[in-house]
Amino acid sequence: MLAQCGYGSLRGLEEMIIAGRITVNRMPAEVGQKVGPNDQIRINGELVRLRFAPPRARVLLYHKPAGEIVSRSDPEGRPTVFDKLPRLGSARWIAVGRLDFNSEGLLLFTTSGELANRLMHPRYEVEREYSVRILGRLTPEQERSLVEGVQLEDGVARVKSIADGGGDEDSANHWYTVVLPEGRNREVRRLFEALSLMVSRLIRTRYGIIAMPPQLKRGQVQELEHAELERLLQAAGMSRPKNGPDNRGHPRHDEERGHAPPAHEAGEDGDDGQPLMAEADEEGIDDVDGNRLPPPPNANPPGPGPGAHRRRRSGRRGRGNRGNRGGPQGNWPL
Repeated sequence: MLAQCGYGSLRGLEEMIIAGRITVNRMPAEVGQKVGPNDQIRINGELVRLRFAPPRARVLLYHKPAGEIVSRSDPEGRPTVFDKLPRLGSARWIAVGRLDFNSEGLLLFTTSGELANRLMHPRYEVEREYSVRILGRLTPEQERSLVEGVQLEDGVARVKSIADGGGDEDSANHWYTVVLPEGRNREVRRLFEALSLMVSRLIRTRYGIIAMPPQLKRGQVQELEHAELERLLQAAGMSRPKNGPDNRGHPRHDEERGHAPPAHEAGEDGDDGQPLMAEADEEGIDDVDGNRLPPPPNANPPGPGPGAHRRRRSGRRGRGNRGNRGGPQGNWPL
């Protein structure tokens, strides 16, 4: 629930639960604990008011320039990517993957913790595409090594594909386009350094099915439109929004949504490899609207027929009443 509300990744929230920073009804929360509408959840003592209703997920594209860090604050006072994002009154932006201080290119931000996890976790192998400028040129043997695998200090790493990106004949630098299925700590740079090649510039041009729009200039933000957001949700294995129309154009009253993997599977992502954490402001955390998790399997509305709309409305009230009584069908995983 908290991840879907935008408070951070599953791993980050699990660590906060283990550290005792999250409580349910004034008692320390437990990983996997169920919560319902009548429970009081607090983070660092601040009450989080969750409404079990589906807010609209939002996704931003940001063209990160070199010289910014992917963090909400920096002890050294360097500019952060969050400074450029629009303010949210009732949610928080979650960075999907990271780029190190000297890297540039496409960064995604979302208000959905479930979507962020599905895009970042290594088990889903969401592709990242980079334009890489190196000093010198790759030999055929080096290209083959990148595809077959290079031994790094944290295990073997490889690229899914590599293509010549061109460059001036008289220049000492040359461009290549590489695609990786994961985002380990500075993985692109370390791959080339392992082959005694120095990366002089690194630009991420695609994350999954989302390519950086050519009109998006450095430091600019662009929000995904509805059709693009639907494509991204479907590619991530998440069904369409609960209140979206069905194939006949009628309002949907139920949805089947994919579950994010367990919190202990949430992995590090991005070129700096830092795990995403829910970072609480000193003044406290803003209240947000939460997402309703999938209804019980036996709570699907009846098919079309006389009085179907009345039965669907009645079914919704029934589910809500069960949740208010705190019954088994009204509790959802924290």
